[in-house]
Amino acid sequence: MKIKVGFGYDVHQLGEGEELWIGGLKVEHTRGSIGHSDGDVLIHAICDALLGAANMRDIGFHFPDTDPNLKGVDSKLLLDKTMQLIRQEGFELGNIDSTVALERPKLKSLIPEMQATLAKVMNVDVADVAIKATTTEKLGFVGEQKGIAAYATVLIHKV
Repeated sequence: MKIKVGFGYDVHQLGEGEELWIGGLKVEHTRGSIGHSDGDVLIHAICDALLGAANMRDIGFHFPDTDPNLKGVDSKLLLDKTMQLIRQEGFELGNIDSTVALERPKLKSLIPEMQATLAKVMNVDVADVAIKATTTEKLGFVGEQKGIAAYATVLIHKV
């Protein structure tokens, strides 16, 4: 069996009055992600990891922030399209391991719903979608609550 591993990373600046989307869920908070799409850093990191594993470039190549049709787009649509792209190349997801770095709000109680949401979009078992959350102990742009970051590692295999 041919297996491949991919890694994705994304960051977004946080701003007052913006919506905060993480893992396909709208999270209540006073600050939200600033981005061309809905700014869902977790989904963007997962898309990059999937595309990288399949050697299909990155999210910006397939969904450029210069495309006016993608302004404000729901990142779940980008994830669905990414899964279509890798499946067209004969790949299927093995699993995802991901981490969101954010000082506030705390995400622990939302993680099961995020996992279910992403698993449904990707048409995979929820047990194959791991999501963790961490802070940066008040260090750096995440710690200063100026931004949010996400990391994702994926395993894909040829069907």
